[in-house]
Amino acid sequence: MPIAAVPSYLGQDFSQASPGLRFGMYLPLWGVDSRSGVPLWTTHDLNQRASGPRQELREFKDENKSLALRRSLPLRDADRDLMKALTKRQAAAGAARTCSDSFLTFDGIAIAPFTTGLGNEHPLENGFAFLNPYGLPYLPGSGVKGVLRQAARELASGQWGDATGWSDVRALSITVGKKQVPVSVIDVLFGRESKDGDSDHVRGALSFWDVLPQIDGDALQVEVMTPHQSHYYQGRTDPRSGGSSSPHDSGQPNPIHFLTVPPGCRFTFHVQCDLPYLARLAPALVEGGRWQLLLQAAFAHAFAWLGFGAKTAVGYGAMKEDEAAVRRREQERAERERQAAAAADAERKSKLSPEDRAWEDAQPVIAAFRAEFEKVRNLPFNPGGPFNEARLAFVKTALTWTEPRSRTAAGEVLAATATKQWGRPSNKDRWTELQAAIAQLKPQP
Repeated sequence: MPIAAVPSYLGQDFSQASPGLRFGMYLPLWGVDSRSGVPLWTTHDLNQRASGPRQELREFKDENKSLALRRSLPLRDADRDLMKALTKRQAAAGAARTCSDSFLTFDGIAIAPFTTGLGNEHPLENGFAFLNPYGLPYLPGSGVKGVLRQAARELASGQWGDATGWSDVRALSITVGKKQVPVSVIDVLFGRESKDGDSDHVRGALSFWDVLPQIDGDALQVEVMTPHQSHYYQGRTDPRSGGSSSPHDSGQPNPIHFLTVPPGCRFTFHVQCDLPYLARLAPALVEGGRWQLLLQAAFAHAFAWLGFGAKTAVGYGAMKEDEAAVRRREQERAERERQAAAAADAERKSKLSPEDRAWEDAQPVIAAFRAEFEKVRNLPFNPGGPFNEARLAFVKTALTWTEPRSRTAAGEVLAATATKQWGRPSNKDRWTELQAAIAQLKPQP
């Protein structure tokens, strides 16, 4: 039974720990001698099993790597709640920015397993990137920046069709120290690293936030790669091939398990632009939000052809735009704008006099009734039809108004609808009531 290399007072039950802690600090990888219970501090257990024709007890080394990795997979409800909370916090931080033109959000959904941080040191030979102190999978902002820079370079090359405005020609010039340095659009947005001993480096105007995948399921996922030429990749000689270090068909397959995020998880990418800095380096990129159009094209290319994270050359990290999330974000933006407009209108009305406020409130009602009249005025009048009922309702509303301008406007529109040629109720009492209402509303000459 494998154990984690931790002090004994911590025990061995880490089911309530985060995936990052179970994969790292509390990894149950280290082997135990089943006969004595003594830790072996290897990646395999030493067990005894009956085998052979005589069913004799023999020692077997049971590898613990796969088992240890699978114990890192489960996601608790608390982990999923934390994912959502962190994503909401990022969204709130972006929405709180004073200049909305300096911030962009892109939504993607994984159509293949996603993995990142495989190069991190780990006893299982392949690491994984977990965001501390939360212990949740994440894609570092630096990785996003690298993919988008590559997308921009590929578009600028012209080999993918329309360059969509990207260019790697250093047609711009900025001042670094006391000299002018030529830079391209890619250099301005993503930055430029100088050669060793040189000082011509340029800070990019764009900043890319870390991305936290939103996983709908209850576990991470294990993938397997099986290199058949491990001796060649590790620079070792193989005695089965005469001590040769070159690849050959008799190479021993070596399955290697590694951690991934399952397909279907959602990614929200946040990009921040230093607009004053960009305006100083390349004003043309600020005008009309050109930098935003460039970045949208780069994201579209990255989704379609590059992918994010590790092992993208073999299909991992492939994504597409999350259309449902885009629609939801547009609806939320429209609702925020509506609420802001309503709040501004309420603030404006609070500064009006009671008479002016009553006049404003009455205008939409009068306009709606006038529009109903325009629909039917060229048609034969129907004394018992919908318009007659709407007119009676309008009369009742208008008679409750006290503001003179509102009453006058209501009386004028009612008078236009109550003519002998058109709009006269067949019931004599109703006709008398309508004329009396108009007389009350319209000021006498």
